[in-house]
Amino acid sequence: MEEYVWWRDGVIYQIYPRSFLDTNGDGFGDLPGITSRLDYLADLGVAALWLSPIYPSPDADFGYDVADHTAIDPRYGTLADFEILVEEAHRRGLRIILDAVLNHTSDQHPWFLESRSSKDNPKRDWYSWRAAPNNWISAFGGRAWEYDPVTSEYYYHLFTREQPDLNFNNPEVRQAQLDVLRFWLERGVDGFRLDVFNTYFENPDLPDNPSSLLGRLGLPLQQHIQDADQPGLLPFLREMRALVDRYPGRYLVGETFGGPEAAARYVGDDLLHAAFSFDFTDSRWSWPFNPRYFMERGIRRETLFGAAQWPTNVLSNHDLPRAASRYARDDEDDGPARLAMALLLTLRGTPFMYQGEEIAMRDVALRRGEILDPPGRRYWPFYKGRDGCRAPFQWSAAPNAGFSAGMPWLKVHPDYRSRNLAGQKANPASFFYFTHRLIALRWIHPALQHGEFVPLAATREVLAYQRKAENETMTILLNFAKKPVDFDTSTALGHGFASQDGGSERGLPGAGARVLFSTGRPEGVVPGRIRLEPYEVCVLG
Repeated sequence: MEEYVWWRDGVIYQIYPRSFLDTNGDGFGDLPGITSRLDYLADLGVAALWLSPIYPSPDADFGYDVADHTAIDPRYGTLADFEILVEEAHRRGLRIILDAVLNHTSDQHPWFLESRSSKDNPKRDWYSWRAAPNNWISAFGGRAWEYDPVTSEYYYHLFTREQPDLNFNNPEVRQAQLDVLRFWLERGVDGFRLDVFNTYFENPDLPDNPSSLLGRLGLPLQQHIQDADQPGLLPFLREMRALVDRYPGRYLVGETFGGPEAAARYVGDDLLHAAFSFDFTDSRWSWPFNPRYFMERGIRRETLFGAAQWPTNVLSNHDLPRAASRYARDDEDDGPARLAMALLLTLRGTPFMYQGEEIAMRDVALRRGEILDPPGRRYWPFYKGRDGCRAPFQWSAAPNAGFSAGMPWLKVHPDYRSRNLAGQKANPASFFYFTHRLIALRWIHPALQHGEFVPLAATREVLAYQRKAENETMTILLNFAKKPVDFDTSTALGHGFASQDGGSERGLPGAGARVLFSTGRPEGVVPGRIRLEPYEVCVLG
C-alpha cells in the first residue's frame, strides 16, 4: 500500500486570519482565535492549515503588502502566539502552511525605504527603477509604474502603488527571500503557499509588453510576456526546493499568475510540489455548472499534469466568489454547493478548502461605501472586489456570528442566524455533516486520496468518474439536475466500456455495487439501474 503523504492525500484548510475568530474584542481575528479552534479543525478531518498573511502590514492590500517578513502583525498577536499555534497544531497532527509573499513588499518595508532614499543606496537595485515608464499595466488597473519625487524616477508595482515589486534579478534579493523561508522553517512551519510566484522575475531590460485583444480584469489589452514566467524563475525555484528539502516533510505550493499550463510547468521533483491551476474557477459566476464543463476541464488538467505531477483542487478562496454563491441560485438551496464540495473532495488532487466552505457560507453583499478591496473600489459596479468572500466566519447565532465581541472589521453576512456552525453541528442532515462525512471517507479510502482519475461519462445531468488506487476502485456519480434522473450504472453510459456481465474493467460498475456515501439513499447494494435524486452525490465501491 502506498505511503500516506499529508500534502497530497489530506485536505488543506485555508484560514483568512482576520476573519476567523477574534479573542480580544477588537473586531479583528487573531492567532489565539485560531489556536482555540484547533480541536474543531482536527475533528473536521483536515491535514493542514494554510494561513493568509499574518505579517506586519499597512493593509493597502489586506496583508499582501508586507512591511516585515519575519514578524507577526500585533493585531494578530505575537511571535510567541505563533509558536504556541504551531506547537498545538502539531500536537493534534495538523501542519501549518504560511503565505509567502515574496514578489513584492510594502512601500513601508525597510528595504524599500532604503531603496527610494537615493540612487546610490546599496538597496537601490533591490527594486525596479526607471527614468521613464514602459507600457506595463497593474493587475489592479492603471499603469504599473509610480513616480517617486524623492529621486525623480518610477518604480514598478504589479499590484497597488503601495506594493513595489522586488527585483529578483538581483542575487541579494533572492538570498534575502531564501533567508525569510529559512526563518520560518526553523520555527516549525511545514510549508509555504507562494503568492504569484511566476511574476518574481521581469525581463531586466524592461521592454514593453505586446498588446492583446483578450486580457483579464485589470489587465486589458496586454500580453504579460516581459513581466512573468522569465528564464530566471526555474533556477530560483530549484534553490527554494533544495532549501525546503533540507527540512523533511515540508511543502511548496505556488499560485500562478496564469492558467493550468503555467502551473504544470513548475511542478516536479526539483521544483514545486504543487501549483494552483484554478481549472474549475474560470467561470466566476453561476454558469457553466454542468457535467460537461467539469469533465472537459478535468481531462484537460490530467493531460497537462500527467501521472507524475500532482494537481490541486480549488473552488473557493480569499480572491474568488465562494462556490456556494456562484452555483446556488437560491441562498437556501445547498444542493449545488454539495456537488461543488463533492468535486473538491473526490477529484484527483489536493483539496484546498476555504474557511466557511464546510458550512456553505455565502458571499456577503456590500454597498459601495462598504467596499474595502482596492480593485473593487476602482471598478465598482462592474467588479465589486473580493470583500464578499472575506466576511467573518459564522460560528453561531450569537451577535456578530460569534466572531467578535466588538465591531467586526467587515460586516457579517446577515444569514448567520440561520447558517452557522453551531446550528449545523446540532443537525445531522446539515451541510457540515455532509462535509465531515465526505472527508472521513477520504481518510479510509486510498483511491480518493491518491488514486488515478478515470473519466466515465458526462451527460446533461450526470457526471461519472472513478478513482483507482492499488486494489480499490471508487465510482462517483453526481446528479447536477434539480430533478430525479434515471441512471443505468451497467450499460447506459459506459461508452463502450461495459461488459456482458454488466460490469467493466474501466467502465461503470454493474448491479451489486455498494453505496458507500450518498445524499439520496442509504448505504448498501444498489441495482444496475438507479434513480439519482435531485443534486445527489453518490459514491460506489
